[in-house]
Amino acid sequence: MFTFATLTVTTMALRSLYRSLAILTMAIITWTSCGPKAPVIDETFATQTEKLLIKVDTLHTGLENPWGMTWLPDGTLLVTERKGEILVFKEDKFTGEKIQGLPAVHNVNQAGLLDVAVHPNYAENGWIYISYAKHFEDSTAATTILRFKLEGNQAVNQEELIVAGPSWKGGRHFGSRIVFDKAGFLYFSNGDKGNIPMNAQNLNNAHGKIHRIKDDGSIPADNPFKDSLGTTSSIWTYGNRNPQGLIYDKANDRIWEVEHGPMGGDELNLIEKGKNYGWPVITYGINYDGTPITDIQEKEGMEQPKHYWVPSIATCGVAVVTSDKYPAWKGNILVAALAKQHIARVEMNGTTYVKEEKLLQDIGRVRQVAESPKGYIYAITEATGLLVKLLPIR
Repeated sequence: MFTFATLTVTTMALRSLYRSLAILTMAIITWTSCGPKAPVIDETFATQTEKLLIKVDTLHTGLENPWGMTWLPDGTLLVTERKGEILVFKEDKFTGEKIQGLPAVHNVNQAGLLDVAVHPNYAENGWIYISYAKHFEDSTAATTILRFKLEGNQAVNQEELIVAGPSWKGGRHFGSRIVFDKAGFLYFSNGDKGNIPMNAQNLNNAHGKIHRIKDDGSIPADNPFKDSLGTTSSIWTYGNRNPQGLIYDKANDRIWEVEHGPMGGDELNLIEKGKNYGWPVITYGINYDGTPITDIQEKEGMEQPKHYWVPSIATCGVAVVTSDKYPAWKGNILVAALAKQHIARVEMNGTTYVKEEKLLQDIGRVRQVAESPKGYIYAITEATGLLVKLLPIR
């Protein structure tokens, strides 16, 4: 039977329920308002590109001849300087610290300390890899791959993995970039050394080639020239003039390379096992004095570039955009341009060139462009000496 007492109890229960709901609602509102928010980017000096509005965040000035950069799992950024230094950045700021105990380098012209890369399983093994021009007593040098571990900022447990010889006088066309594929193989580039272009066609030396080794420096059994009499068994491809850009496209399991032409004829190449990329037998460039290098641009058994630049932009570093932070650029190839001082955003249909856009014109001689583990695009420049980060707005 319903009584006044029953009504009173029911009313009190409802009030209690309403109070609980009100408290829960306020808690949700408070949590939402205090929760993490996307950073608000000041658009005052933003740059409108064809497909994205971006802001260039200058993180550091005063670089001299930066070459390579890589990130450790904790977010630490390492940037190489060609004179033989590795600068340490944390939270996008230079700490003032440098890696100590690195090997001496042949710091001449384009030679010196070049690229840096971390092992794909760095969290487990701690290996960091560098490519550099190793100096010899007769004043020659050779592109060399070395790995080490860190104790604080000290490079320890150093292991020289491979010397791409023979050593050479001068400081031209040393490459060099390092990438790992999904199977853990290491690829590195080495230039033709400049004064003897036919080095690139000679399988008895390591110059003008892309090389493939295991992470410990040993030679994979399925390298294309391992069993050929008199060859250098680390060779993966040949006929590459001076490749200063190399990137592994993990989504498609392929390697892109950019290399300097002479006067004209910079190339974007898809790197494939055992192939000959033609230099100097075929090229779209000419000598610096205007005379021809060759009268042909195609030859059976030699690969055509997926794209080439005439005049040269002086192609250097290269990256593939994989980040969701730049949805309109996803899958594009970014190419650092030294001479023309921009980043070329290259659109591809599979492996076919479609078109390109020049980004950040006159920012400086762009030596390298890279995507961080957090998905942001960074670039380093010579002349202007910048480390910059591209912040997408919309």
